[in-house]
Amino acid sequence: MTGATRAEYCVIACADAWRGDGEVLASPMGLIPSLGARLARLTFAPDLLLTDGEALLVRPDGTPEGWLPYRQHLALVTGGRRHVMMGASQLDRFGNQNISCIGDWQRPRRQLLGVRGAPVNTLNNPTSYWIPRHSRRVFVERVDLVCGVGYDRAAGARYHRIPRVVTDLGVFDFATSDRSMRLASLHPGVTPEQVSQATGFELTVPDEVPATREPTAEELRLIREVLDPAGARAREVGA
Repeated sequence: MTGATRAEYCVIACADAWRGDGEVLASPMGLIPSLGARLARLTFAPDLLLTDGEALLVRPDGTPEGWLPYRQHLALVTGGRRHVMMGASQLDRFGNQNISCIGDWQRPRRQLLGVRGAPVNTLNNPTSYWIPRHSRRVFVERVDLVCGVGYDRAAGARYHRIPRVVTDLGVFDFATSDRSMRLASLHPGVTPEQVSQATGFELTVPDEVPATREPTAEELRLIREVLDPAGARAREVGA
């Protein structure tokens, strides 16, 4: 196998978000997170549950393996037994997420998706984030509208947890004393200075930042030959 691309490191980083979760429902939103969840299921997380987003539990190849009635799905959603990986139009240092609008919510400059299920996701089950283009437009000091709830607003919600944020530059967590965002690992070729310059708030950067773990030869084979032989992952990340 040839060396891993930036997109493949992102797939690996997303897959690792579900490491150790056990039998929970994975709800990845977007191509790279979906590849990550399916890769996790095929390798280190065999108990992970995948869904078609409607009524079926599916195998990594998308074929049905069970039925997931709506009532059972809601029980998983509200009981901490689902781990979502969402996107974000804005994200602040405490993990507050905005996917609704840009500007004053009463008269926004741009209308986006709307709040949708973000409050329920973030308060009732673990929620990670995938950002394909790390920039100051996304990583802002203060989000224009809180959709997904961050650590400064969760008020001890029982199942609130943000395991990680994955971007095209690195991996981030909230393992700090005030539960603000920290640089946890860097993808190959990326420096801490690049990350800081692309972030619109003061980010915690340790003295020694590890590299994002390399994919194994088997993981690369699965990504390239089984999960995404057409190479769509490169179009999402650009490398």
